[in-house]
Formats: sequence, structure tokens, C-alpha cells
Amino acid sequence: MISEAKRRTTDVSAHNTPGKNWMQRLYKPWDTPNSLFGNLVVLGFFVVQALDGALTYLGVSRWGPGIEANPLLSSAMAYAGIGASLAAAKSVAIGFGIVLHLCRVHTIVALLTVFYVAAAIVPWTAVFLTIK
Repeated sequence: MISEAKRRTTDVSAHNTPGKNWMQRLYKPWDTPNSLFGNLVVLGFFVVQALDGALTYLGVSRWGPGIEANPLLSSAMAYAGIGASLAAAKSVAIGFGIVLHLCRVHTIVALLTVFYVAAAIVPWTAVFLTIK
């Protein structure tokens, strides 16, 4: 009877392991310090940040700060101006991207890049294509 309970406990913990392993792989540092994937991902992250900054600058210049969906960035623009606040925000984002790259957690940088494309580049592109 004890062995049956122990077997069930083992089976339950086995079901939790795949999710745990997936999460551990997400932030696990890569073994190779000079990874082509990591280098390409961080360069893509830089390009997406620059593109987001340019599209944000053009959009806010054209339609005003009310078009910016990020309330922190919109407040910073009201306080410091469009250029300074965008330069600061993108510098911070790129700085964190570099830190993640140096820590070799390239999977997180890749996911952040995809997130920025979906949450910033695609919406700005839609705005520019639909609003005249």
C-alpha cells in the first residue's frame, strides 16, 4: 500500500517536470559564450528597438502624444520631449538587451524581440497604413 502511494506521488511529479524543464530552459544560460544564434538575436533586438523608436517618433510627431499607448513613455514625452524620452527609453531597453545577451539568456532576448514586433511594430504599421 505504501509503495502504491509512492508510485502515485512519483507519477504526479513526473507530470510537473516537463513544464518545469521548459521554464528552466527559458532562462538557462547557453553553454557557448560565442553563439551565432545569440548574436543574431541581439542584433535583431537592436533593429526592432530602433524601428520602434523611429515609428514612435514619427507617429507622435504626426498625431501627438495621445497616440502613444505606453503611459510611462507618454508621460516622459510630456516632461522631457519626444526625442529625449524616446532616446532614454530605447537606451534602457537596449542596455537590458545587452545585459541579457552577456548573461547568455538568448531565448529571452528572442522572445522579447518577437514581443516587440507583435506589440509595437505591427500596431504602428497598422496605424500608419490606416490613419491618413
